[in-house]
Amino acid sequence: MTHHETPGAARRTPQGELARKLHLLLDVAVAERGEALTFPEIRAAMTVRGVGLSRARWSYMKDGNGRLVQDRPLLTALADYFNVDPEYLLGVEDIETPEMVGRQLEFVKSLRAARVKSFAARTLGDVSPETLEIIVEYLDQDIALHPGGGPAAD
Repeated sequence: MTHHETPGAARRTPQGELARKLHLLLDVAVAERGEALTFPEIRAAMTVRGVGLSRARWSYMKDGNGRLVQDRPLLTALADYFNVDPEYLLGVEDIETPEMVGRQLEFVKSLRAARVKSFAARTLGDVSPETLEIIVEYLDQDIALHPGGGPAAD
């Protein structure tokens, strides 16, 4: 287990899987916005979608402890807010299927791409398209060598 893993990930439980996925979605939001989402923002987004969310429930969903949240309206509203297919959050019980692992790896790759784009936009400024292409190729090679998201890829 690396130091970068999500709480609950080591348990390989449905609760831990949901927590890991929520953390990935939160990471994508940070990459896109440049700052973390706050609980009041998430609660407000759920309220607009007709769903309530308490701080305590959000906390145990993110931490992967407590019982598995299977509240379809809540999970669907969260998926809508994060702009992902609801099945991404609803399908956490069958955590060992190759299809799901493949989808998760694709999601991690897109997360890394979003982080790179955000970083590049903030720090590289006037770098040529050719230089950016070299950076992207290097990162693609790193992802291929470390598909599980080990320390070298972080």
